Amino acid sequence: MARKASLSGFPEWLPQERLVELHVLDVLRRTFELHGFANIETRAVETVGQLLRKGEIDKEVYALSRLQAEEGEGPAKQDPNQLALHFDLTVPFARYVVENAGHLAFPFRRYQIQKVWRGERPQEGRAREFTQADIDVVGDGELPFRYDVELALVIAEALGALPIPDFRIRVNNRKLAEGFYRGIGLEDTAGVLRSIDKLEKVGADRVAELLQEELGATPEQASLALKLASIRTEDDSFVDQVRALGVTSELLDTGLEELRQVIAEAARRAPGKVIADLSIARGLDYYTGTVYETVLVGHEQLGSICSGGRYDSLAAKGSRSFPGVGLSIGVTRLVMRILSQEFAEASRSVPTAVLVTLADDDSWSAAQDVAAALRGRGIAVEVAAKAEKFGKQIKYADRRGIPFVWFTSEDGTHEVKDIRSGDQVQADPAVWTPPAEDLLPQVSARG
Repeated sequence: MARKASLSGFPEWLPQERLVELHVLDVLRRTFELHGFANIETRAVETVGQLLRKGEIDKEVYALSRLQAEEGEGPAKQDPNQLALHFDLTVPFARYVVENAGHLAFPFRRYQIQKVWRGERPQEGRAREFTQADIDVVGDGELPFRYDVELALVIAEALGALPIPDFRIRVNNRKLAEGFYRGIGLEDTAGVLRSIDKLEKVGADRVAELLQEELGATPEQASLALKLASIRTEDDSFVDQVRALGVTSELLDTGLEELRQVIAEAARRAPGKVIADLSIARGLDYYTGTVYETVLVGHEQLGSICSGGRYDSLAAKGSRSFPGVGLSIGVTRLVMRILSQEFAEASRSVPTAVLVTLADDDSWSAAQDVAAALRGRGIAVEVAAKAEKFGKQIKYADRRGIPFVWFTSEDGTHEVKDIRSGDQVQADPAVWTPPAEDLLPQVSARG
């Protein structure tokens, strides 16, 4: 694991750890692009009014202010136009869609990988500066439900290519939940969802108390709500289990059918990875249909590593709405767990594959010619800075993790040595190439 950060909540990786993070980012980027998602990047700051319009998270926002105010200005006041660092990528993306709607082709498929900032208490899995990787599909006026199914499969593919433990994408549907709650007489569906969202933290007994104390539920209503939340299946058998509870409503029927489509297709294409879990609530109010949370099996205490859902009204411009569905992967949370549990490691800490040695100080320019020939074919090369004894130059390469050392004789012939095995062979800088596994640092799963 990385050394303890000097500023809590703002992790900095050592070079070998950074290679693991870059591997994770490369896998995600490649997977998203294979599925046709275009990359965008939004600015790091938004207005406070924009950030806070869809949630109660004002204590998590880092506001910006100049160290020195302009002449005549008083102390900065909290106002909707004050700038603040974005705390996720969804709200900035909603603004981006509205502002650029005339230049986008809908449905618009985007992925976005950026730093975000959130004023949380630092602990493993939670940092104040961290990287998120988001994918969303947004429509103009309408968005076919099949995108809800597709995004679950894209995320299952992306996570399956990473050096992480087994995972489960847990899926529910807000229409299903809200239709069920209304069917048993609980009209404050948002309040019920917030209580159910606390189930894993406080337990079923406490949630039952909250439903009765705060929402006026009867013991029978609380019991039925908890029975719904206890249903988990890897196939569409959850439909019969919900029906067996004896609750009926049109909204419930719609949510059951939507969730059935997600789980049925996932059971075909990603068996065991995507499950129906009717305890998943997602506390944010803007979710309107499918909701997703993802946990690492055996590491559930880490919390969700990837979450999101369907939203129908997050982005709007006058009477024009832009419904969407998206998921967000907590890259930094994943990397923290990969490093702390040593799930993966990099084969070396530097990109350099070859160190070109110096026989004497006058050979530096010729050594640069060798390096240029190798670099021209995509091989990362360093040239020694001083003509020390070859033993010292080899030790330098070993300390840096550079696998090959290049020697040039007085007669102009060349040899290259694999300092791991000790093998040394003749080589031509115009054609020699290291084995494919040594060309670049490799990140591999351990165990």
